[in-house]
Amino acid sequence: MSADGLPLLAFRGVAFAYDRDRPVLEGVDLEVRAGERLGLVGPNGSGKTTLLHLAVGLLHPTAGHIEAFGEARREEKDFHEVRGRVGLLFQDPEDQLFSPTVAEDVAFGPLNLGKSREEARAIVGETLQALDLGGYEDRITHHLSYGEKRLVALASVLAMRPEVLLLDEPTDGLDEHYEGRLTGILRGLGQAMVLVSHDRGFLAMVANRGACIRQCRLEPLDLA
Repeated sequence: MSADGLPLLAFRGVAFAYDRDRPVLEGVDLEVRAGERLGLVGPNGSGKTTLLHLAVGLLHPTAGHIEAFGEARREEKDFHEVRGRVGLLFQDPEDQLFSPTVAEDVAFGPLNLGKSREEARAIVGETLQALDLGGYEDRITHHLSYGEKRLVALASVLAMRPEVLLLDEPTDGLDEHYEGRLTGILRGLGQAMVLVSHDRGFLAMVANRGACIRQCRLEPLDLA
């Protein structure tokens, strides 16, 4: 819960459609409070990724509205602050990583938030060390294994010190070793989270409540 008791993120009657005749979400109500880890499931194409993108203003509702940190967010300018406080991990790490080296990728967010190069360098070191990636600073990003790229992508999000994490299929494509590492890392973090995944076992270990998108609606789900 935020300091004033309001949810960190809230959807109020949100609807969205890419095509007017084919709605993706209808009348979605959702609150995410501090300490909550929401595991979100649903069929392919049901709107899970769409919901994450709506939360940070990459898409905008066709009806209803989104609140973040106690304020309604309706226009593009309203989401500038949100993107500094909500970290989105894309399903494909290649969509997150675009710099030549690991350090540059992880430093991008802090620098964009106004940190000095010295401050960003310190954040990079601390973040990589916390994810057991110490010494990766000068590694060439596109030479990394898929599992390493996933962890570096997460590091690039965590380096911004977000209050909420939105994770889109974070274990997708990972082998047992890297899935175990990622699960352990997420279980140790304190941020509120929305975790989109088809892996119910993973969600049962990390999330503390569940929801399912079914026929454009959001329904509660028991993950046990």
